[in-house]
Amino acid sequence: MAKKAKPSVDKIVKKVNKEFEKTSSQIEGLINDALKQFDNLQNQVQEPVRKLLKDMDELRDREMKRFNDEFERRMNEFHELQSALLERLGIASKETGKSVSKSGESTSKASGTKKAAPAKPAAKKTSTAKPKAAAPKKAAKPADKSDLTRVKGIGPATAKKMKEAGITSIEQIANPSDADKQKLEAFKSLKGFSELSAEAKKVL
Repeated sequence: MAKKAKPSVDKIVKKVNKEFEKTSSQIEGLINDALKQFDNLQNQVQEPVRKLLKDMDELRDREMKRFNDEFERRMNEFHELQSALLERLGIASKETGKSVSKSGESTSKASGTKKAAPAKPAAKKTSTAKPKAAAPKKAAKPADKSDLTRVKGIGPATAKKMKEAGITSIEQIANPSDADKQKLEAFKSLKGFSELSAEAKKVL
């Protein structure tokens, strides 16, 4: 009886093993199917997200480019307007100087045509009056050195900012010390900055 029982136990074990292998293979198949479905879902979710991120990057690049272009255009317009104003101010000062010289010439000619003889003492009077007029001009020179707008390329707004930064005299621009150079570095963006020192020396 014991010999006959052994084969029946082996058969049962083999059947159990077969069933276990079948169930394990089925479980593996189910797991593989689930993983495939998960991968598909992940790809379906990632593609719209990637597209959205790409669109956002492109939009950001476009907006940054548009902003930079607009900023450069505005800065160019500002520099053109500033140079035009400076040119107009320079022309206006030249025209006023010419008109003053012309008026002086016309008055001298008129005095010369009317009375030639008394013109000589009149010239003496003017010569005696000239040193008197020259004295206040000499006293006014230190005040002129603080007027930074006399330097070509510096407008009223820039002069105000320079004074706030500590540049209060034309001499500081013409012959800047190390401290003055550091202060002037803040105005690097000013048009014609490299020529400011030379222009200041011309004014002094």
